[in-house]
Amino acid sequence: MMINELFILTLALILALMLLWGFSALPQEKWQILVSMPKMKEESGIWKGINFTYYGLFTANAYVAAVAIMFALLGSLAVPMYISMVEAAVILAVCVPASRIIARLVEKQPNTFTVGGASFAGLVTAPWVFWLINQTLGKGAGVQVPVLTSLAALTSSYALGEGIGRLACISFGCCYGKPLAKSHPFFQKLFEKRNFIFFGHTKKVAYEGGLDGQKVIPIQAITSIIYTGSGLLGVYLFLNGYYAAAFLQTLITTQAWRIISEFFRADYRGKGDFSAYQIMGMISVPYAVFISWWFAIPHLQNANIVAGLRSLWNPVMILFLQFLWMSIFLFTGRSQVTEAAMSFHVVRTCPPSGEGLQRAALEIQ
Repeated sequence: MMINELFILTLALILALMLLWGFSALPQEKWQILVSMPKMKEESGIWKGINFTYYGLFTANAYVAAVAIMFALLGSLAVPMYISMVEAAVILAVCVPASRIIARLVEKQPNTFTVGGASFAGLVTAPWVFWLINQTLGKGAGVQVPVLTSLAALTSSYALGEGIGRLACISFGCCYGKPLAKSHPFFQKLFEKRNFIFFGHTKKVAYEGGLDGQKVIPIQAITSIIYTGSGLLGVYLFLNGYYAAAFLQTLITTQAWRIISEFFRADYRGKGDFSAYQIMGMISVPYAVFISWWFAIPHLQNANIVAGLRSLWNPVMILFLQFLWMSIFLFTGRSQVTEAAMSFHVVRTCPPSGEGLQRAALEIQ
């Protein structure tokens, strides 16, 4: 169907423009703190403030984009909206807390998140969650959604979501690459003109790695490109009925790159040369192959992406996505590692009002 190819090309163009802008702008200092809110006034008259970050903004955008694409893919096969929403809600209930819990266990830091840990938790639980929904809610409503179909929609949208979400890492300066000066000569030459230089002492690359103002391997950008490319291919395979291929391609690509990419990262990933996240990635691949065999289905009819996009234009769906965006933003956007100090004053050049206006009028007379 030509409409499927047009959808993929349009999505690819939007993502390309967004990523190109992010790679250029987000390493700058001004793209870390989105807004600061006063919290408590000190005796000196200075207010202590809470910072909300662009990390939270881009993370919330990534989650909502991924969930919306998952809904659109399932909607393209006429999967009822309430089934899609229950599937997404349960997986999010597993993945969002896991992003912090697993990071705390592995990295021994209370104020950090891990997409790798969250995706592993989601992969392990998702097949059985989808199967259980079929056995309960699905049977009651007379609807059975093949588990592999839901998994293909999930991993394709996840790959796109994490590709977008890497913009959050660039903004915060986390998940940063190794310094170019200490890398192999081949990579020094390869990334001489394609590197990241982060600015700002509150970025993680600065206070943890001491690498602000230095050229580092742009590992977040490479990950974004690989993941969004894999996600687009996954969506294309899904829309043409190749659910096993869509599931395995996106899962294997993302997890294999997770294993490889960590050799180019300089941020702390736990003890040992081989991190827990790389082990999770290695376990994920054979597990995915087993799941695709266990829940195998024949080639089904091609999807109708127009119907999938129309399914998003629903008050309940819109409110669900808005609630999700706000929840993720508040969960990930409130900075736990920075604070603000602010003061307020009247701008004396403002036009006088009240008594000041009357006084001004008498002075004129």
